Amino acid sequence: MQLLFIHSDYIEYEAKEKTRIAEEIEDARKRERIEEALVVFVAVERGDAANARYIVERAAEETRSIVEKVNAERVVLYPYAHLSSELASPEQSVEILGELAEYLHASGIEVKRAPFGWYKSFTLSCKGHPLSELSRKITVLEGAEVKEAEVERESKALEAEEKAVSHFFFMDEQGNLVGTADFEFEDNQENLRTFFQYESEKRREVDKIPPHVELMKRLEIADYEPSSDPGNLRFYPKGKLIKTLLEEYVRESVAEYGAVEVETPIMYSVWHPSLKDYLERFPARQYSMVGKGGKPDLFLRFSACFGQFLMSNEMSMSYKNLPLKIFELAPSFRKEKRGELVGLRRLRKFTMPDMHTFCKSMEEALAEFKKQFELCMRVLEEIGFSPTSYEVAIRFTRDFYEDEANKEFVEDLVRIAGKPVLIEIWDQRFFYFVLKFEFNFVDALGKASALSTVQIDVENAERYGIIYTDADGARKSPIILHCSPSGAIERCMYALLEKSYLDKEEGFLPMLPLWLSPTQVRIIPVAERHLEYIEELLPVLNGIRVDVDDRDETVSKKIRDAGREWIPYVAVVGEKEVERKTLNVTIRGESNQEEQKVEAMSAVELKKRIEDELKTRPFRKLPLSYKLSERARFTGG
Repeated sequence: MQLLFIHSDYIEYEAKEKTRIAEEIEDARKRERIEEALVVFVAVERGDAANARYIVERAAEETRSIVEKVNAERVVLYPYAHLSSELASPEQSVEILGELAEYLHASGIEVKRAPFGWYKSFTLSCKGHPLSELSRKITVLEGAEVKEAEVERESKALEAEEKAVSHFFFMDEQGNLVGTADFEFEDNQENLRTFFQYESEKRREVDKIPPHVELMKRLEIADYEPSSDPGNLRFYPKGKLIKTLLEEYVRESVAEYGAVEVETPIMYSVWHPSLKDYLERFPARQYSMVGKGGKPDLFLRFSACFGQFLMSNEMSMSYKNLPLKIFELAPSFRKEKRGELVGLRRLRKFTMPDMHTFCKSMEEALAEFKKQFELCMRVLEEIGFSPTSYEVAIRFTRDFYEDEANKEFVEDLVRIAGKPVLIEIWDQRFFYFVLKFEFNFVDALGKASALSTVQIDVENAERYGIIYTDADGARKSPIILHCSPSGAIERCMYALLEKSYLDKEEGFLPMLPLWLSPTQVRIIPVAERHLEYIEELLPVLNGIRVDVDDRDETVSKKIRDAGREWIPYVAVVGEKEVERKTLNVTIRGESNQEEQKVEAMSAVELKKRIEDELKTRPFRKLPLSYKLSERARFTGG
């Protein structure tokens, strides 16, 4: 593939006449003017199609890198056959250009694509700086086993998931199972309607950039890593702080629940008998690594199940030890489709809290399932999600639900949820579980993402040879619960940002929970002479993340910047405050877009207020210098 990059003030083109290989386009695409764009003239060459995935990923990496270097606002892909005399077929060219556009879009880049196979006139204004004109040639290195290395292995479970026959219903708090066509949505149940539509359509691709992507960049939380595989992010100090606090909170919650923590590898052999079989039963796309023979030899784990189950195989367990809970919080990897990757919502590398509970019977498993349902609700509540923030899905096999006791159990779960839930019934069991639930967050684009989940696993104890000894000395296989009390840590961050955006749309000021806010208090001096008083206050506020805006800026600009950073408490210090030994504090959580809540209080009173709100949640120190004048910018946003 040949690429020519022009950083432009604008490009304007008009499709005038079709060639015999022209793609069909709408009238709106026949003539466009696009401002502030990196124009990428592209020629797809013979041989590119044989290694299309490699070529597309390399081209996207080069494009993303140049976009960042020149700070372009968008990309225009412009088919340009004149760059090469070894062109691919028109069909191959259109397909690869489409994949490149999709890949860039999924990385958070706005993409336009000029039509293929048309005679076009165009006018382009090149910016003329040192990086405004660049060229690249993308080829497969000699001897590289790209086709083998990049084959995306589809498990039987994924195939089954695509073909699974299931039926959706709603269940209300009284336990009534209602068909989706007959269910009457109330005014406050629009998210439930959206969630059902998302689930029934099974469209996971992202066609717009969700609001949290701009927010994660502007707030210096995270960004795409152009030098890595898509779906792998970099976390800046503020984002790393938020991520670590969430991890610590989930870890503490699970420990209080009675789980023991372990650590297991992230890489396993595909040839291990138990793992080989399990790979076919788990609906996830795997990262495989090619061995000497050119075939997958190792894979990166897509959950903590492997290590915990292999460990449990060698344990001596008695019925007296059950229910036994084992927990791990570590990276997992899933090779999600490129069109599904976006921001913090769906990643290829993510941090998943995984707890497995070994139970001696289905009766004990159901009792633990209910406790973990309530545990997940408590965990999400403390993170910042009330039950109104998510929709509940409960899924099970028809055989499971035909048991009258199990019907009552499901009805009890709905009563605990306190609102109608989406029910999915599978005609047959396609996976290793017979019952599961998820708490699903619905974002600003109507996409649903699972947070907490618990599953009842009836297969893997036998598959992995996990045994416990019963009271009569008999050796039996336990029932296993899979629980993620919060869902992926990154997904919690995505949902918090999306929730803040939705709050803003309803007239509230967007903000993170106080315990997760990188800066909890910002102190703004009216003049430099007030800094001495502020320095005296800092020891009093020890144990709170406090910074000081000592930059040479106006007070009004400093206040605006604090608002853009969603600082929960902004304290202004002037002559009156120094004289009275107080702070003039704006309380973001009690303010709105129309009116600010401002109170005068001492540093001791402010600290007590914050400590009362934080309670026993995890705490980490400020991730950056407390003086804003000493901080570097991690992003250009």
